[in-house]
Amino acid sequence: MQRRDLLAAGLAAALPAWGYAQTLEKPKVTIAVGGKNLFYYLPLTIAEELGYFKAEGLDVNIVDFAGGARALQAVVGGSADVVSGAFEHTINMQFKGQPMRAFVLQGLAPQIVLGVNPKTMPSFQSVADLKGKKVGVTAPGSSTHIMLNFVLAKAGLKPSDVSVIGVGASNGAVAAMRSGQIDAISNLDPVITLLQRSGDLRVVVDTRQPAEAEKVFGGPMPAGCLYAPVPFVERHPNTVQALTNAMVRANKWIQRAGPGDIIKVVPESYLLGDRAVYIDGFLAAKPALSPDGRIPPKGAQTAFRALASVDEKLTAAKLDLNAVFTNAFVEQANTRYPKG
Repeated sequence: MQRRDLLAAGLAAALPAWGYAQTLEKPKVTIAVGGKNLFYYLPLTIAEELGYFKAEGLDVNIVDFAGGARALQAVVGGSADVVSGAFEHTINMQFKGQPMRAFVLQGLAPQIVLGVNPKTMPSFQSVADLKGKKVGVTAPGSSTHIMLNFVLAKAGLKPSDVSVIGVGASNGAVAAMRSGQIDAISNLDPVITLLQRSGDLRVVVDTRQPAEAEKVFGGPMPAGCLYAPVPFVERHPNTVQALTNAMVRANKWIQRAGPGDIIKVVPESYLLGDRAVYIDGFLAAKPALSPDGRIPPKGAQTAFRALASVDEKLTAAKLDLNAVFTNAFVEQANTRYPKG
């Protein structure tokens, strides 16, 4: 009986791939991401490394860029189909007349930390002190840049009051802070935890905790997600469903996983040479990762307010915020994989 049960379980696990292989409109999908090693995108890596995409009949190619803005450019330019990126880009793209739709969430909160360099700003008192300073972001136009602008606006500063420098999301960002090339940084884990551990960062704003993120943004601020041009989503519903299924399974696996489980799955390069720091970063980021892929209904309004605070043209725009996301695929995925 035990052997029969194991065989049955194996057959059940294989069924999704057989079923979807016949109906997928586009089995080969290219996903563009900006900073794949970040915990912000951990569900994407887990889905890839644990074979969840393959289980859905998908052949997924993930292309990594220096930041979310560049990943978005890849989809706009046609070299990728889907973006694994920040939710707020869907709002900006509708405003630009190139509508995008998010269909599965990776992050409940932005996980972005704004901190200053203790070496170059030892007398830092408030965000207003950043005027005239050099601030590192993953890439200009990315979510780290958007949050920086939002925090500056709340302090009465304009985006042009600081010099923004793209430093990436890995060792280059760490080196830029430690060498004093930048006075502050808007970045994510594991970069942030690595800088904290070495005393090269003083945290000013921390959105790794969903409650703190809601205080900063005034509501739920959805973060990493999979999104694509609306025509792609509408023409490839089975493909989008398969992508969503894989991501929801990854989300749920992460919620059950301990640091040791994560270490075994992610590529060695993600650890930035220090496993202990990576573990600390995972524990700090885990509360901000989505447990089930659902996008909070009020999230689009929060993201719009944040963007509008630094873009007067957006403030006056009449956008359909319900069109920038859907939970329809996520609901089906949670029904299909209630336990991941």
